[in-house]
Amino acid sequence: MEKINEFRMTVWAKSINEGFCRAAVAAFAAQCDPTVEEIGDIKTAVSEAVTNCIVHAYKEGDGRIYLSFQLFADGRCRITVRDTGCGIEDVKKAREPLFTTMGGDRSGLGFSVMETFSDKVRVRSRVGKGTTVILEKVLRGKRP
Repeated sequence: MEKINEFRMTVWAKSINEGFCRAAVAAFAAQCDPTVEEIGDIKTAVSEAVTNCIVHAYKEGDGRIYLSFQLFADGRCRITVRDTGCGIEDVKKAREPLFTTMGGDRSGLGFSVMETFSDKVRVRSRVGKGTTVILEKVLRGKRP
């Protein structure tokens, strides 16, 4: 499929940057004239993916989050959120609703939320190497 535009950015895995990532993807998606609901969906899914990096990937210290956003001629967008942190031991288990390794009052709904607000979610991870989450959504926009 023909790619029509793309951006890439890197931010530190700090909670203050989660809002910046949300705003950046919303601003970039605006060129497709998406609906308010579509923008909300993208922002929510990205927020969960970035928050997972911040909370889970770098337990031993600082790290970076690599985010890219690709737009395709058919209205599809692909957002990739990647870290080089600790990785996920069992991706299938981690994607189960309510599963968490954090204990306490954590909900364990991050992947479920991403799946609810995206058309497709792919997760690749290697222990000690990091995790990549790919979110896809078709932006139909405000066209009839």
